[in-house]
Amino acid sequence: MATLVKIVFNPMDEVIEVERGTILLDAIRQAGINIRSICGGEGECGTCKVLLNKGEVSDVSTKYTKWLSPQEISEGYRLACQTRVLSDCELTIPVESRIARPKILISTEMTIDRLDPASKKYLLTLSPARSDEHRLIRLRGYQGPSPKVSDDIYDTLLLMREPVTAILSETNTPPEIIDVELGDRTSSNYGLAIDVGTTTIVALLIDLTSGKILGKASALNNQITYGETLISRIGFSRKVENGLQKLKQAVVQTINDLVSRLVSSAGIENEEITSVSAGGNTVMNHLLAGVDVDYLWYVDANDKVPRSPVIKKAEEMGLQINPEAYVYCLPNVSRFLGGDAIGDVVASGMYDSDETSLLVDMGTNGEIIFGNKDWLVSCSVASGPAFEGAGVRFGMRAMRGAIEHVKIDPDSFEAGYTVIGNKRARGICGSGVIDAAAEMFRVGVLDFRGKIVEGRTSLVRKGRDGLEYVIAPAGKTAIGRDVVITQRDMDYLMDSKAAALGGILVLMRKFDLSIYDVKNFYLAGAFGAYTDLRNATKLGIFPEFPNAKICPIGNGSLSGAYATLLSVKKRDHANAIAKNMLYVDLLSDVMFSETYSESIYIPGPKELFPSYNRAHIQVKKTCHNGYA
Repeated sequence: MATLVKIVFNPMDEVIEVERGTILLDAIRQAGINIRSICGGEGECGTCKVLLNKGEVSDVSTKYTKWLSPQEISEGYRLACQTRVLSDCELTIPVESRIARPKILISTEMTIDRLDPASKKYLLTLSPARSDEHRLIRLRGYQGPSPKVSDDIYDTLLLMREPVTAILSETNTPPEIIDVELGDRTSSNYGLAIDVGTTTIVALLIDLTSGKILGKASALNNQITYGETLISRIGFSRKVENGLQKLKQAVVQTINDLVSRLVSSAGIENEEITSVSAGGNTVMNHLLAGVDVDYLWYVDANDKVPRSPVIKKAEEMGLQINPEAYVYCLPNVSRFLGGDAIGDVVASGMYDSDETSLLVDMGTNGEIIFGNKDWLVSCSVASGPAFEGAGVRFGMRAMRGAIEHVKIDPDSFEAGYTVIGNKRARGICGSGVIDAAAEMFRVGVLDFRGKIVEGRTSLVRKGRDGLEYVIAPAGKTAIGRDVVITQRDMDYLMDSKAAALGGILVLMRKFDLSIYDVKNFYLAGAFGAYTDLRNATKLGIFPEFPNAKICPIGNGSLSGAYATLLSVKKRDHANAIAKNMLYVDLLSDVMFSETYSESIYIPGPKELFPSYNRAHIQVKKTCHNGYA
């Protein structure tokens, strides 16, 4: 019989019993505690730090030495994924390792020209009975193809007395009566629009008879404890027994928790939700539907990704709504360009415009789309999680305690900053990292190669990852340590920015586009909503677009889900966009290595940054005249 040991987790005061020899990260997951684990438990990120207060443990490997300083090791810090529990233990999960509630972006600024949801309710009548003939079904006010009806529903109808309400779904062809209700229930019909994000899930409860949003709810995706990146989750699915099922259960449970909150607040029943539209990246779409993601691990997967939408019944997915409701997932295009990007395009309206537009959704994976009503071309870049604060020494998601904006005094070189929640700083999120880099470049603490400059200020010093610049001194932080930007952080950010700009440049050159051709620049997601776009351009993440109107569209994935929930026509548009969009695979494109190399300095190729080059020339002239 296995020996059980008890673990106490502070400060949440959670107690759990596990078998002796259990990996500590697995125990934390079992306790339902959200802890950072970007790599999913491979010992490759150093984010799952814990402090051993008492008890006996052993090391799985020596990987922890790469991520923990000698001082941290002497103080009792461990990596949860690299530690086995051997006895009763008491541990503290430090503030920098906890996943708090992130800053959630909810935007649904879309206008639906004509309300035409895929799920509608009609009063139903049956033709008079004549011997053994099949009785005809009539739906009052319905004009369309004859709907199909299952034998079970038909048999139920024969036992019901009018009035009877039929729930008609036009998700598939022909339409289908998916359920019947006693009485006139035509005014009680509801749907869900969901953004199935890698980190967070956002859901809207919609009245399908009016289009009105009745409630909004969001939560961390329960999958996050299995890895914060898509690659780590694919790896978990491949390596762990029943890994796919565990990941599916985690995301479905998150959605069901949101449904419970929404229906309780609105005073309706779960079964009154008769339609769902969901936007998510390719991996999240697969995991929600329980579709094997193994093939997405390989670089040749793009041609294997189906471009048709995933459509399943709620009961099959495990969603706690009307079991016969259809769940429509916006279609994918490639391995890393999914339904969330299609939702962005639907939300922007660029597919219906004569003008050439650029749409960018920049996160751990960046989606880049150029086009208009006649053509659409796309690519995705592995921009890395630096834009979301991950992969940086003191990086964190945009949540309480994260430095989100930075301004550096050019005389004292001291950084002023704002913190989400007006708390003491725990770390720095993506928008803060971009601000810090742009400001460091502006005041001369960072050169055009992205290298920290030594000797200008005592705030630049040598650290374990090379030179580092102090953003927030220990006395002003919540973690009792200096929050710094290191040279390693800058190298990572420069790699991300070169990938983003290089991807944009590949499409521009392939399709003979200049910065003056773009008339609309749509920015989707949290990056577009919270990042200082001037600093992003100064750093060279994006080119300058002198003739373009800048249009942040917020959570385009959620907006796309909202639109396709309320309009069959929008679903048709989404399906056509995915089917017809040209995708350029940068992993096999020789031009990308060239554009990446051109973009690895600040800001980037001269033709993309005319105002920077004019200012640079003016400075040179001023210096020359001063010398003369």
